[in-house]
Amino acid sequence: MRILHISSASAFGGGERHLADLANALAGRGHEIHVALRPASPLREALAALPTENIITLALRNALDLPSAFKLSRIIRQRRIEVVHAHLARDYPLAAFAVRAARAQAQLIVTRHVMFPLGRVHAMTLAGATHVIAVSAPVAHALRAQNLFPSNKIRVIPNGVNVERFASQDSNFDSETFRQGIVKDARFLIGAIGELSHVKGQENFIRAAAFIAHGCADRIDFVIAGEDPSPAGQTRARLAKLADELGLGDRVHFLGKRDDVPALLAALDIFVSASRSEAFGLAIVEAMVAGVPVIATATEGAREIITDNDTGRLVPVGDPEALADATLALIANAAARARLTESARTMASERFSTDRMIEATEQVYCEAVAGQTKS
Repeated sequence: MRILHISSASAFGGGERHLADLANALAGRGHEIHVALRPASPLREALAALPTENIITLALRNALDLPSAFKLSRIIRQRRIEVVHAHLARDYPLAAFAVRAARAQAQLIVTRHVMFPLGRVHAMTLAGATHVIAVSAPVAHALRAQNLFPSNKIRVIPNGVNVERFASQDSNFDSETFRQGIVKDARFLIGAIGELSHVKGQENFIRAAAFIAHGCADRIDFVIAGEDPSPAGQTRARLAKLADELGLGDRVHFLGKRDDVPALLAALDIFVSASRSEAFGLAIVEAMVAGVPVIATATEGAREIITDNDTGRLVPVGDPEALADATLALIANAAARARLTESARTMASERFSTDRMIEATEQVYCEAVAGQTKS
């Protein structure tokens, strides 16, 4: 099939990793993949499997960027696109307009990565969407609650993780040397990975770290990896100030954006997700596949992934003390860490593999092109 993906993303997060894995894998399966991006898109470097001429640069300024929409419609006609797949809410109206303006046989599919409600403009423009892909059951539930689409158009396809990439490091990988490169003389390392933001809960992670440091005789170090999207780095500065105020200035280490996440996960003793809200929790699955015990706040997305005390630990959202208690219990119990790790790795590798995601998405494309919608 000839497929056009559209993304105006200006930062690289879980949704962008999803698109890159999807586009690269589909190209490897013989499909002709095209991707429309903003000029400085962080996705460009991740699309290694695509010919450069198949990566299209457009302004994609906002949902009302008609010049970009008209250019998309010409691309759909000229390249005989069969499936148009939009990944961000602000791109949905552009994609819908472009499909209609092209007057071709292209089918519109959108992926919804978050649970926030869609607006009126989406209700008007997405009536012609063939399918809406939800990355988790909570996202699908939120979509159905808005009643914008017939229920049979909504498909749940969880984000996938490249199991081989996260499950095994090169045989020459020296975990201890890598750890020392991150935090010199680190004895026990607890980490959180994700964009620095209120919703990801790094503030509560740091508050939990203070309880952990006070409750454990051994030295524990904490790492926070992730890009700070705030204009002048205010979020990182605020979090660093909090760590200093709590006496953790030499214990909390900010690593910024990392391109070596599999190695970083392999170096951790415990992975923590302190999110206030999570539609899916890709980082949680990556940690599971990498063989790291996971403690997460009981967001909608985390509850779909984790069975408490079987594949990880769940604690109440916004409760740093409960998060610290669960972490201290795992620090003290190596057998429990090993049990959770093994159970989680098996489950995540089977349920959330990239191959499974690709096959399910490919099936949606086939149904769309064939004009079939399963009930």
